[in-house]
Amino acid sequence: MTDLRRITAIAIGPSVFIEEASQTMIVHRVGALFVADGHRLLGIVTAADILGEKPIQLTQQRGIRHEEVLVRDIMTPAERLEVIDITELLHARVGDVVETLKHDGRQHALVVDGTSEVHQMVVGIFSLTQIARQMGSTLIAPDIARTFADIEAAIVR
Repeated sequence: MTDLRRITAIAIGPSVFIEEASQTMIVHRVGALFVADGHRLLGIVTAADILGEKPIQLTQQRGIRHEEVLVRDIMTPAERLEVIDITELLHARVGDVVETLKHDGRQHALVVDGTSEVHQMVVGIFSLTQIARQMGSTLIAPDIARTFADIEAAIVR
């Protein structure tokens, strides 16, 4: 888990162009950014979002250029992110987290601390890619192929 109590989270606004988001990731050497409006978490955007099919689909659907795609157009909204209370992790194993993410077809999970939804604070984030890297294994990907690119990637493995 990336412990956000020790490491500063990198955030970007929803109206930023995806190229700027990509450059921010490169500069900070991260694969995902929080998308926030002030102190309100709106979602996350990942390198896979930026480099994947979402921007291409949007350019075709809206008749816009790639450089006109905004972060808000391709981010994963906060309400679609997996959320795990930090107390649930006290006795959890890495495999439990991986299975939760894979079962739900997610790459990331937010870790929160707080007794109610109103007072929850994001204190960490899990990433399947980071877990795989730290375990020295190949990329752990959800078993469910959602796009032709997912199918092709599975065949190439």
